[in-house]
Amino acid sequence: MTNSLNITPESSPKPAPVAGQSSAHVPNANIATNVLNTTHAFAQVKANDWSVEKSAKVYGINNWGNGYFRINQNGNVAVTPKGEKGPGVDLYELTQELQDRGIRIPIMIRFPDIIKERVELLHSCFQKAFADHNYKGQYCGVYPIKVNQQRHLVQELVKYGKDLRLGLEAGSKPELLIVLSLMNTPNAVIICNGFKDTEYIETALLAQKIGREIVIVVDRKDELKIITETAKKLNMRPKIGFRAKLNTQGAGKWVDSAGARSKFGLTSIEIVEGLEFLKQQNMLDCLELLHYHIGSQVPSIQSIKSSLKEAARFYTELHALGAKLKYIDVGGGLGVDYDGTGSSDSSVNYSEQEYANDVVSTLQTLCDEKGVPHPNIITEAGRSLVAHHSVLVFNVMGVNNLYRAEPPIPATKKDPSIMQELQYTFEKLTKENINECFNDLLQSKNETLNLFTYGVLNLTQRAWCESMFFTIATKILTLAQSTPDCEDIVSELRTVLCDTYFCNFSVFQSVPDSWAVGQLFPVMPIHNLKEEPCHEATLADLTCDSDGKIEKFIDTESGEVKKTLRVHPYAEGQAPYYLAVFLTGAYQEILGDLHNLFGDTDAVHISIHESGYTVDHYVPGDTVTEVLTYVQYGRAEMVDNVRQYTEESINNGNITKQEAKALIKHYEEGLSGYTYLEEME
Repeated sequence: MTNSLNITPESSPKPAPVAGQSSAHVPNANIATNVLNTTHAFAQVKANDWSVEKSAKVYGINNWGNGYFRINQNGNVAVTPKGEKGPGVDLYELTQELQDRGIRIPIMIRFPDIIKERVELLHSCFQKAFADHNYKGQYCGVYPIKVNQQRHLVQELVKYGKDLRLGLEAGSKPELLIVLSLMNTPNAVIICNGFKDTEYIETALLAQKIGREIVIVVDRKDELKIITETAKKLNMRPKIGFRAKLNTQGAGKWVDSAGARSKFGLTSIEIVEGLEFLKQQNMLDCLELLHYHIGSQVPSIQSIKSSLKEAARFYTELHALGAKLKYIDVGGGLGVDYDGTGSSDSSVNYSEQEYANDVVSTLQTLCDEKGVPHPNIITEAGRSLVAHHSVLVFNVMGVNNLYRAEPPIPATKKDPSIMQELQYTFEKLTKENINECFNDLLQSKNETLNLFTYGVLNLTQRAWCESMFFTIATKILTLAQSTPDCEDIVSELRTVLCDTYFCNFSVFQSVPDSWAVGQLFPVMPIHNLKEEPCHEATLADLTCDSDGKIEKFIDTESGEVKKTLRVHPYAEGQAPYYLAVFLTGAYQEILGDLHNLFGDTDAVHISIHESGYTVDHYVPGDTVTEVLTYVQYGRAEMVDNVRQYTEESINNGNITKQEAKALIKHYEEGLSGYTYLEEME
C-alpha cells in the first residue's frame, strides 16, 4: 500500500499518435488497464497505522452487533452469541471451510445460539420487570411464524422456548398447520390471527381438544359468528380474543399497521356489539384476550407507551362490562437496532429491558386504578427474536473503477479548447487552489457533454475529456483529504468516484426490504479489517434490474445514511473478497422473490461451542430446475426441445455431433446447477 500517487504526465510512456491525428486525439492505450489496476487516491496510511478498532468504528459493528458480532485480532468478523467472553467462530474462516465442504457462495449462515440468547433475554427482561413492579400476571412470549417460517428455525425456537412457555402465532391456515405440527409445549399459548374461514376455525377448535392452549382472535366482526356456531357444533367452549383497532399509531416504516384505517381489528363500536353478542350466546366467559398491534420495527418508545395506555383502557373497560379477560396481547413492534444510531427508522431509542418495564408499569398502573387483576402479558416480538441470527455472506465478482492514477497523453494547442483547459487544470492543481480547480472541473464536465451533443467533440475526444476529468478528480481528492476545510469537496468526490462492486447475490431474493422499503441493513467486509478500507463503493447484485443494488449505508460519524460503503481494493485474479449483510433473519428469506430466477441460497445452521462449531443443518439452495418449476417449466420438455434443435442444426451442417453433445451436456448441467455464479474449479 502506498502513501501517495505519482500522477504527472511523465510517469508513463506516451504511445505514438495515429497518422493524421494529433497525439491528444489518441486515448491512452493503458486506460482500460488503469481502470482495473489503479490504486485509489484516498489518503492511505501504512498498515501499522490502522487497527481493528478503527474498522469497528467505521462499520459501527460494536453498536449494531449487540455483542453477537465483533472484529477479532486477526482482522476478521467473529460471531460470539454469548458475548466477548463466550465461545465464538471466525466468520471468514467459517466461510472458507463451508466451501471446502461443497457449500456454495452466496451462503445464508444461521446461528441458533443467538436465537437462544434472544429468547432468554426477552423472557428475563419481563421477569425482572415483574419483580421490580410487583406485577401479578405471567409473561407468555409468542413467536409469529410469518417473520420467518423456515422449519429448522421454528423448531429451534420451540426447543429453546420450551422451559419458558414460548408459544407460536399463525396468521393463515397454512401457518396454523405448521404450528400444530411443531408446537407441543405445555401451557404455551397459540394465537390464531389473520383472515379465517370455517375450516381454519374448526381446525383450531379441534386442536384445543388435544390439549393446545389456542386463542382465536377476532380480526373482523363476521368471524365471531363463525367461531360461536362452529364451537356449538363441536360441543365445546372456545377461547376467543378481540383485536382492538386503536386510534394510536406507531412510528416508522410500518406505521399504517395501526390507526383508524388499519387493515385488521375491531372498532370500539364493534367491540361493544361483539360483547353483547357473546352475552346472548352465553359465551361471554369465552372472551379471554385483548389484542392490538401498532406495526413492526417501532423506533420510538413513546409510540409504544401511548398505545399501551389506550389498550389498557380497552382492557379495563371490558372488565367493567363483564368480560373476565386473562390475557393482553401487546402484539409486535419491538424493534431491532439495525444501524446503531438510536435515532432512525432502522434503529430504536430503547432497550429490551426498557420495553418490558414500560409494558409492565403501564398495565399495572391502569389496572390498579380500576381494581382490575393484572393480565397475563403476551408479546409477538418476532423480529427481535430472530433478526440477529442470520448472516448473508457473498463474494465480489468484479468492479467498475472510475479512479485514474495516470492522466491521458497531454493535450496540445491543436486540440479543442476544452481539452486544453482540462490539461491546464490538471497541471496547475495544488493544495492552495483546490477550490478553484474543483469548480473549474465541474464546469468542464457539463461543457464536455454539451460540446459532444452539438458535434464539436468527437467520441475519441469525449473519451479523453472524461478520462482527464476522473484523473483530476482523483488528484483533487488526494490533496483535499489532507487539506483543512475541504470536507465538502471530499464528500462530493467520494460519491462521484465511488466504485461499483458487482456481487454474487440477489437483493430481491435475500434482502428485499432493502429495495422495497429502504430498510437499512449492516453491510461490511468480513476480513482484511486490520487494513484500512480506502475505497468507497456501492454494491450491485446479479440481476439485470437497475434497482438491484445496495446504496444506503450507515455513516457512523454523522448517524445519517450515506450512499457508499468503505471497502478494500478489489482486483480480478486476487483472493476472493467477501462481504456480508447482517441481521437478515426476519422477513427477508420469506419475502424474497425470484427476480431473474435467482432462487434460495445455500443455508447452514451453525452451533458454536468451546471447542469450535458444528454444522447442524445444511439446506441446499434452489437448483435452476427447481426455480423453473415455480414458473411452470418442465425439465424433460426443455431438454427435449433443445435436443431437437441440435438435430436440425446437425442435419443443416451448422453444428457437429460432438458440439451438439457438448451443448446438451452443458444444458443439463446448467439445469441441475446453482442459480448463482459458481467459481470455476
